[in-house]
Amino acid sequence: MSVDTTTTRSLVLKDRAPGRGRATPVPRRKRPWNSERIAPYLLVAPVLIILLVFRIYPLLLGINFSFTGDRELNGVFIGLDNYVTLLGDERFQASARNVLVVLLFVPIEVFVAGILATFIFLKVPGHRFYRSVYFLPVVLSPIIIGAIFNIVLGANGPLNGIAGSIGLPTVDWLGQTFTALPSVLAVHIWATFGMAMVIFLAGLSTLDTELLDAAKIDGANIRQTIVHVIIPGLSQTIVFVFVTTTIGMLTGLFGLLYTMTAGGPGAASYLPEFLIWKLNGEARPALASAASVFLLLIVLVIGLVQIRVLRRATKEA
Repeated sequence: MSVDTTTTRSLVLKDRAPGRGRATPVPRRKRPWNSERIAPYLLVAPVLIILLVFRIYPLLLGINFSFTGDRELNGVFIGLDNYVTLLGDERFQASARNVLVVLLFVPIEVFVAGILATFIFLKVPGHRFYRSVYFLPVVLSPIIIGAIFNIVLGANGPLNGIAGSIGLPTVDWLGQTFTALPSVLAVHIWATFGMAMVIFLAGLSTLDTELLDAAKIDGANIRQTIVHVIIPGLSQTIVFVFVTTTIGMLTGLFGLLYTMTAGGPGAASYLPEFLIWKLNGEARPALASAASVFLLLIVLVIGLVQIRVLRRATKEA
């Protein structure tokens, strides 16, 4: 039995005509502002207020202050003069070069923390004792740590004494240009890798145990388990530890620098945060504010680049 195609097509077009077969839209009712809707905002409000008052507002004031003058020009708008002055300052140039040195030490701390956390997670013999010992330096004050290693690494300190007794050359670790900052960074790694290790342990606790068991059944050794199972599973944790470690090294070294080298010899161990303190001590707060803005930009740029590169690397892995 044949069907008239013309009649069928006209029926279809009628069904597709605008306004036919469509449900009438029902206007949405506005939900009343009851306690369930207000509660989340009330819980977040104190934190937001603290951030605005003690973080964002001072930050905006500092940026505005960096465009004003010091001393007799206090409060007078001078544009970008402070930034031009900083670019020509030898101490600022030295601190900018030293940022590159800091970035070379960041992967070392992440690697040490990650490897030790993995060994503890795999429950090597004595893992409970090692976990406590590794975290112990984190609770010590940087001033105390700096004072201890100022003695240990001194020209006549125990380290050089041991080196001399076995015929090795002695080195003034904190008094030479090429060893001062690396020595401080090495001490900082020893003092802070315990926190990164704890973060790695938290990430390791979220791994799929079935994958670990499957790797063990397939006969994978420790290296293969780390490379093919643990590292891909910790991709987000690795990115987080890299960024936080970088920020910690760029903004948390003042105590060790002040105690161990005082920025010396010369400006060999200057970093932006130490320069900011020195400029404030010289009664140049506006110039110090400009240096603070530079430090903020450095941290933001490095952090964003690290996040992008590491995310791409972990996805490709």
